[in-house]
Amino acid sequence: MTSIHRRNFLKNATFSFLPALSPLIPSVAAESFPANPEPLVLPIKFWGDGEMFEPGDYIDELRKSQLKQPIIKDRYGSGGAVEALEKKFTELTGKEKAVFMPSGTMANQLAISVLSGNNTKVFVQETSHVYRDEADATQSVFQKRLIPLAQNETYFTAEQLQQSIESLSADEVFQSGIGAVSIENPVRRMDGKMVPLKEIIKISKYCRSSNIKLHLDGARLFMASGWSEISIKEYASYFDTVYISLYKYLGASAGAILCGEKAVIDKMPHMIKIHGGSMYGNWTNAAMALHRLQGFEVRLLNSIKRANEIFSELNKLQEIKITPLNNGTNIYKFDLSIDRDGSKLQESLNKSYNIKIPAFNNKNESQLTVNETLLYQTADFVIQAFKKSI
Repeated sequence: MTSIHRRNFLKNATFSFLPALSPLIPSVAAESFPANPEPLVLPIKFWGDGEMFEPGDYIDELRKSQLKQPIIKDRYGSGGAVEALEKKFTELTGKEKAVFMPSGTMANQLAISVLSGNNTKVFVQETSHVYRDEADATQSVFQKRLIPLAQNETYFTAEQLQQSIESLSADEVFQSGIGAVSIENPVRRMDGKMVPLKEIIKISKYCRSSNIKLHLDGARLFMASGWSEISIKEYASYFDTVYISLYKYLGASAGAILCGEKAVIDKMPHMIKIHGGSMYGNWTNAAMALHRLQGFEVRLLNSIKRANEIFSELNKLQEIKITPLNNGTNIYKFDLSIDRDGSKLQESLNKSYNIKIPAFNNKNESQLTVNETLLYQTADFVIQAFKKSI
C-alpha cells in the first residue's frame, strides 16, 4: 500500500517528544512484544475518530487538566473554560468570533438559518448530516427548504450547484430566494470521504460572486486536515461559518463550536436561548476539549504515521489486505481471506491484546478506523498481535 507522506509531520513532530504531548499513553508501553502480554489498561480501538472516555476516566482526565491549570467555570456559556475554548477556535479557524453550542445539529441549523435570512432555499449534499440526520429541522423549525444535490455521492460540483440554481427560475413558480449552501466535509455517511479542495475553492468562488452564503459542517474537519495536509484555517477561509465537533475526537461528552464573522456569531446566544440550548454550566465539556486540544494535531499526525507502519507490514501477509478509500480520511477497507475466521481473529485480538476491531461481514470484509489510541502501544506490538491472532 502506498504510504501517506507527511511533509508537516517531519518538520513539526517526532516520536521523541510524543509522551509529553500524549498524556494517555501508558508509561509502561511495551518496547518489545511480550510472550504473554497482560491486557492493556487502555484498549487500542480501530473504530471511532478518537478517545471517548467512560465516566471515571473522564473525571480523571479533567483532574489532570485541573492540576495543570485550575478550570474556571462559565455562566450560561460566558467566561471561564468556554471563553478560553472559543478564543482557541478563532485562532485555529482564522474567524472573527466563535460560540459554544450544545450540539452539532444546533450549530448547523442556527448557522444556516442566520446565513439564509428571509430566503428559504438551501442547497446541501444528499448524503449530508444536515439532510439525512437532523430530523428535518431546517424545514419544520426554520422554514427553510433543503434542495439535495449529488444523490449517493460524497459531494456536488460547482457546476452542478450553478446549474441547479440557474434552473430555479424556469422550474419553479415562486421565487423565495437562495438562502445558503451547506457542505459537509468529510462526509460521515460516505465513510469519511472528503470533498476535494479544488472543488471547495470553485464552489466558494461561485457563491461569493453570487452573494450566496456558505456554511461548512466540519464536525470531523480535523480528520480532513490530517489526511489532506490542508490546515483547518485554510478550509475555514472558503466558508462564512464553520462548525467543529468537540466530542468526536476531543474527548468531550458533548458540544460543538461555531465560528464565523462577528455579525453572525453575535446573533447566536439569543438563538441558542430561544431554542432551549442555553445551559447554566458548560465548563465540563469545554474544559475537556480545551485540554485535549493541546498537542492533538501532532498526535493525529503521529497516529497516521503509526497506521502506515502497521498496515504496510500487515499487507505483507497473504491473509490480510488493508486499503485506503479513494479520497478517504481515517477509515480503511479491511479484507480477510475467506479461509480465515474473522470472528476468531476479532476475539483473539480483544481478549489477548486488548485490540478491538469491528466485526466482519459474510464476505470477510470490515473496516479499520485510525485514531490516536494506536499510540497506546508500539507498531510492533500491534503487528505481532495480528500475526499471532490470524
